[in-house]
Amino acid sequence: MDLRIFTEPQQGASYETLLRVAKATEDLGFNAFFRSDHYLKMGSADGLPGPTDAWITLAGLARETKRIRLGTLMTAGTFRLPGVLAIQVAQVDQMSGGRVELGLGAGWFEDEHKAYGIPFPKEKFARLEEQLAIVTGLWATETGKTFSYDGTYYQLTDSPALPKPAQSKVPVLIGGHGATRTPRLTAQYADEFNIPFASIEDTERQFSRVRAAAEAIGRPAGDLVYSNALVVCVGKDDAEVARRAAALGREVEELKANGLAGSPAEVVDKIGRYGAVGSERIYLQVMDLDDLDHLELISSQVQSQLAGS
Repeated sequence: MDLRIFTEPQQGASYETLLRVAKATEDLGFNAFFRSDHYLKMGSADGLPGPTDAWITLAGLARETKRIRLGTLMTAGTFRLPGVLAIQVAQVDQMSGGRVELGLGAGWFEDEHKAYGIPFPKEKFARLEEQLAIVTGLWATETGKTFSYDGTYYQLTDSPALPKPAQSKVPVLIGGHGATRTPRLTAQYADEFNIPFASIEDTERQFSRVRAAAEAIGRPAGDLVYSNALVVCVGKDDAEVARRAAALGREVEELKANGLAGSPAEVVDKIGRYGAVGSERIYLQVMDLDDLDHLELISSQVQSQLAGS
């Protein structure tokens, strides 16, 4: 099981905090550092010192880390024009030596669009489909040739389709709970399917839909990586679990029901149950970014057991 660290900086984190977490991610043997792409806090968090931009953050981390993969869960399609996004991701991939992955979603949080003057179109999913076609099409265009696209929402004419990423193919992640369109887009454009904050039963159901969508277009279902994103709250004893849950403003039993919470043994067992329905990778949503001891415990007591199993 591939464990990755997933952060939500809009809840309150400076670049310096994210850098510390990313370096700890690398030092502790995790495989990747991912972050959300939001400009406004959610819930009761104060959000201070304010938002950081996902791709500016990843550009900085690309130069400050050496091994870990870097990416987004998920870049909001409403925030960037697809041609610009293709340039940004390709450049950060070059800066990292080929360690970037692009999670791309339609965008959904209307309040943050209003707060920062970002248009919030009604036809977000149809736009996402065109964005995926454009971003992947630009990267796939042979150097020296041009790329054009005549869509409903975006038109590109004779683009040189530069720059190219360092990787021959930047992995693309698509995720969500949608029963029809999401599996179809995943089958057509993605390298990985991610289901966020889902039960084991819902995970199994959605993975089956994605596999069926892939096979329907003649793509082997095994071409895709299948992953979950789940909140994590681990403690060496009940008191430590309770302390970490309180820091998140959540109840232990609720976290155990809806995420990965409890002792290392409990978390390893639940991860195993996700693995049994096809999950190959889990993005651990770490909310308290000042608690690096939490990451150390997960590394030494959870990741180590998974590696040895």
